[in-house]
Parts: sequence; structure tokens; C-alpha cells
Amino acid sequence: MPARPVKPMVHLLLVDDEPIIRETLGEFLGAEGFAVQMAADGESALAFAAEQRFDFCICDVNLPGIDGLDVLEQLRKISPETFVLLITAYATVENAIQAFQRGVHDYLMKPIVLDEVLTKLSRLLKIRTLSQENEWLRRELNRNAEEAIVGKSPLMMRIHELIRKVAPTPSTVLITGESGTGKELVARAIHRQSMESRPREGRFIALNCAAIPTELLEAQLFGHRRGSFTGAERDQSGVFIHAEDGTVFLDEVGEMPQATQAKLLRVLEQKEVFPVGANEPIEVDGRVVAATNKDLALEVEQGRFREDLYYRLNVLTIHLPPLRDRREDIPDLVEYLLSKHARSLGKRVTGVSHEAMQLLMASKWKGNIRELDNALQRAVILGESTLITPEDLPPDISPIGNDPYLIDNLGKAVERFEKIHIERILRQTPDKKEASRRLDIGLSSLYRKIEQLEIQVPKD
Repeated sequence: MPARPVKPMVHLLLVDDEPIIRETLGEFLGAEGFAVQMAADGESALAFAAEQRFDFCICDVNLPGIDGLDVLEQLRKISPETFVLLITAYATVENAIQAFQRGVHDYLMKPIVLDEVLTKLSRLLKIRTLSQENEWLRRELNRNAEEAIVGKSPLMMRIHELIRKVAPTPSTVLITGESGTGKELVARAIHRQSMESRPREGRFIALNCAAIPTELLEAQLFGHRRGSFTGAERDQSGVFIHAEDGTVFLDEVGEMPQATQAKLLRVLEQKEVFPVGANEPIEVDGRVVAATNKDLALEVEQGRFREDLYYRLNVLTIHLPPLRDRREDIPDLVEYLLSKHARSLGKRVTGVSHEAMQLLMASKWKGNIRELDNALQRAVILGESTLITPEDLPPDISPIGNDPYLIDNLGKAVERFEKIHIERILRQTPDKKEASRRLDIGLSSLYRKIEQLEIQVPKD
């Protein structure tokens, strides 16, 4: 008789439409120390998987409704860490290859031999433990890796492509996006790739235009001569001179005073700076990458930003989407950020639990990647195991109710969006006649939507 699994209360999802097999196997595995959840069809199994993390799934290939391979494919999206064993009445090389390509970890042949089931589960438990160990070691080996732009979503792949194209050129770049989306990381990536494309010795120098008092900003940017103002006891070169032929990153450029904007325009047009108190210009060869979380076109329209400078900066714009618009990147970001914090804090963290990942995927992230980064740093500090759990996350992290981004079914996603959108309009415009006009639907249609979608109508 094989040894019992070394880890008690391993959670297992058992999916089989034959009651005798399901109940016999479930009773046996329960007696062997597994926490077993049974399902008679694929739809029920996926519903269970959406609510709870399972270490293993034993699933029959032939099921009513969606078959075992489809369950496997959808389960990998919901819970990629779950190991899957397929039950089949017959196996061929062709369908074995197909199943393993789709992520199955092992087979069980009918008629099922209980000792064989336990042997295979024990073997997979060891593999799973080794996999977690290897993941931790891989992160340790990458401890000196540079900060990276993480994400494989279509939006981020487009940004990677823009960086690749613009980096070898001397063109000015404007990076836009909400606070916390990683604008400086993109600027550093442009600089790094530009250095690789044509080796130089230029530096990357970042300056936050909103963090420096107006009277000191020009001196920081362009330099100053001794005695040009109180406290100027010696000549000082500005960031454009220090950067040489590298990159000057101007963060929050929308906060720059208009007088300084005019001098920055001269740098971009003439490639020269006038240090404060100087009589002669100095040639510079650095590239400017600017960033802002403001709508600069609107700032120009309202007279707060120079139009000529805007067009000089806006040669090529890279817009960083908020985290809520690229939720598919959250698992990769979590892995990367956990590795960084576990390394710096000297703690051994291999990942997050299924429940914690579901919460992270569903949260609002108004502070974008910066907020996610802070939440994971806190979790690593407070966590007492190798897996981050919901209890380790900040208490103010809360999911967006009925978020359409969290489901694949188009019809249900559209319903969720309709409900969220109509509720928002009704909060802004409680008068239903006016709300129906804004929504561009008939009043009767609005009442029907309110009833169908169970919309809570604000009191007049």
C-alpha cells in the first residue's frame, strides 16, 4: 500500500458523471486525508473552482455538457496551479499527446484501481513541491535583474513595440497615463535600449517638475553661475549638461511654470541651454522624455501650457493604460513584485493563494501598479507562510462588484457593463426621463432595463 500524502488536507476536485465511481473514489480519497469536493458535470466543477482553490482535479474525459478537455482548458485559466488527472476508458497516443499539450498531468484508466490513484497523487504531490522549490530558486537567481516592464496583454505588447521603435532615434517622447502606471519605467527602458542600439556614455537623469520649487527648477534644469542668486556660491551644471548624450526624464512636465516652459522649448529647438546668470549658451546633446498624468491638450486649450512646447514634446506619445484596463497582466505583475519584495526582505514567498489572486484580480487599483506594489510589500512583511493569503492583504482592498472584466462570457459581461453604466447615469441624473435621454434609449426601455438588471434606483 503506498504511503499517505505528506501534506494533510490537500484539496481535490473530483468530476465524474457516474455516481458509483464518483462516490467510491471520493470516499476512498477522503479516508486518505484529502479534502474532496465532488461534481457530476463540468459546469458545476468550474463553478466550484471559481470559488475555491484546488490542488488537484480528477476529471472524466466524457461528461455531459462540456467534456473533460474543455474543463481542463477553462480550469487552467481559473486556477493555473491546479494539477489535473484525466479519467478515460481508453487511451491512444494521439489523444494522450493532445491532453498533455493542453496541460493534463497524468491519466487514470478505467476500471480505476484505487492504489494506482493514490500512487499517482503522491507522485504529483512531490512534483508540485519541487515545482514550488524551483520557482523560489528561479526568483533567487534573478535577484539582480533590472526593473522590468511586466505584461503580455495586447495593450502592453503595443507599448513594447513603440519602445523598440523609438529607442534608437533621438526623438522626444511624451509618456502619458494615470499616477502609478509606470511612466518612469518606460522612460528608463527607452534610455536603456537607446544605449544598446548606439553605445554611448550618457546618463539617465530624472527630474520631477512638481517636486522642486519654481525658483530652483531652472537652476536644476539648466545650471547656474556663481552669484546669479542668493546661495549660488559656485558654478553648477544642470541636468542637461550632466546627462551628456543620455536622457533627461521630465516627470510631471505639466506642472512646469510657463517661464521655464519657454526656456525648455529653446533647448528642444536649438539644442543649447543658458545657465542662470550666464551670457553664453552651452550646447547639449541629451534626449528629452517627458511624462504627465494631465491632459496636456486640455491644458493648452485653457492657457496653462504652451502650445509650441506641447507639439515639440508630443513627437511620439506612449499612453500607459490603468491597471484596471489590463487585468490579464496582474498575475505576472504579482509574481514579479512578490519576487522583488521577498528578496529585499529576506523572506521565502513562492506565490499567492487562489483566493488572494481572485481578490487581486478583482480589486479597483485606483493607484495602479504603485498601489499593487505597496499591497504586496505589506503582504510579504505580514505573511507567515510561503503563500500570500487574503488575510495578508490590506483591508481596504475590495473587488469591484459585478466587474465585466472578470468573466469571459460576452452576454454576461455586457449585462454587467449595462448595469454599472445605467447605475452611474442614474446617480448623476436621478430624473429617469433625462437619464433615458443621456443613455439614448426610450423611457420604457430604461424601466425595462432597471427591472431586468435589478438596478437599485436612487431615491429622488
